[in-house]
Amino acid sequence: MKILWLTNIPLPEACQLMNETPSPFGGWLINASKRLSTIEDIQLSIAFPKSQSKDVIQLTGENISYYSFPSVSMKDESSIRDNSYIKRIVRELKPDLVHAFGTEYAHTLAMINVCKDIGIKTVISIQGLVSVYSKHYTANLPIRVQKKYTFRDLIKKSNLIQQQKQFEKKGKLEIEAIQKANHIIGRTTWDKGCTEQINPNAKYHFCNETLREEFYKHKWSIDRCEKHSIFLSQAGYPIKGLHYVLEAMPLIQQKFPDTKLYIAGIDITSSVTLSEKLRMSSYAKYIAKLIENYNLVDSVLFTGVLDEKKMCQRYLSSNVFVSPSSIENSPNSLGEAMILGVPCVASHVGGVPDMLKHNEDGYVYQADAPYMLAHYVCEIFESDERALKFSNNSRTRAWKTHNPTINTNRLIEIYEEILQKKETSIENK
Repeated sequence: MKILWLTNIPLPEACQLMNETPSPFGGWLINASKRLSTIEDIQLSIAFPKSQSKDVIQLTGENISYYSFPSVSMKDESSIRDNSYIKRIVRELKPDLVHAFGTEYAHTLAMINVCKDIGIKTVISIQGLVSVYSKHYTANLPIRVQKKYTFRDLIKKSNLIQQQKQFEKKGKLEIEAIQKANHIIGRTTWDKGCTEQINPNAKYHFCNETLREEFYKHKWSIDRCEKHSIFLSQAGYPIKGLHYVLEAMPLIQQKFPDTKLYIAGIDITSSVTLSEKLRMSSYAKYIAKLIENYNLVDSVLFTGVLDEKKMCQRYLSSNVFVSPSSIENSPNSLGEAMILGVPCVASHVGGVPDMLKHNEDGYVYQADAPYMLAHYVCEIFESDERALKFSNNSRTRAWKTHNPTINTNRLIEIYEEILQKKETSIENK
């Protein structure tokens, strides 16, 4: 089988071939692509957009061929409808199947259009769904914060309401891509329900995701973690729910005054230099104000951007992992915490209930109830026995959900099923 993947970013091997620093994002694709590319009779190629590029560039890796192409603008209607660069890649490779990851970008719709024109089968993997996420973007944020502008927001024309509208615009591309797709790969009740409402005629295929390789190598220990520490894997924009956690922190600190909150990523609240002050978004200003008002300056620590190994170590050092998002499909961050065995508390949103069973694998709580988030974090802090129960149960569950061999085999089954339908239709003609 000749398979062409479409990804939103270059994978590390492609970055090395271009003499560029790999992105810390999208890491779960690395392990999945490595495993798939070593399977006999699978020829894997990966295409990805590259900003500032003016032509198609081919790169040859150990087992994978890579193709970069010029980024596709949401405003460039002609490039979305008939993209000459993507068409050249598809015609040169002649893949049996194109597998697109992510739905909200213009290049995904451009690829779907090219493949429909040429007659190549496609399948779309659902990561998140921005058309649905947009409905939850400003959940529980004060209207004054939603409407506020900072200097950065004015220059970029991107305050919270405008960011929500940008999600809605991307969502229109996403909806059109899903409506044109004959096959969808998903992994939760939530993404199945949402995609069926968009395109009831598409065939839905279930397949769990393989996580980053480092997370299969370690196990959390209650004796080696920092007691009364909480970890968030990201918090750069409202959907990720940092404001909820900050509301919960004073309630947690009433019982555990030494509680620390670690947040992966750059410190969005830093305003030491003029440049930092000018770059602050209205959401970042709101977060900074909450930290100040709740006297959390010494309790909230941003870790900076972490690579795979450092991220893994940060999980292992934490007493509790929290996923406080206002909406998610199946967050890989939660999967990573679970497979390590870090006790988890997660908001009951999207596909999360399919991943984590309440009071067995961890706790789930109403997303807009930070007081219940505080309650459940304290429950874990108070009982090592409970923490160990959740650690063992969630790890057992996650090893089944994110089993690399099972997931790779399932993905190949899906490819074969889709292509078999193609062969049958040809024979029937």
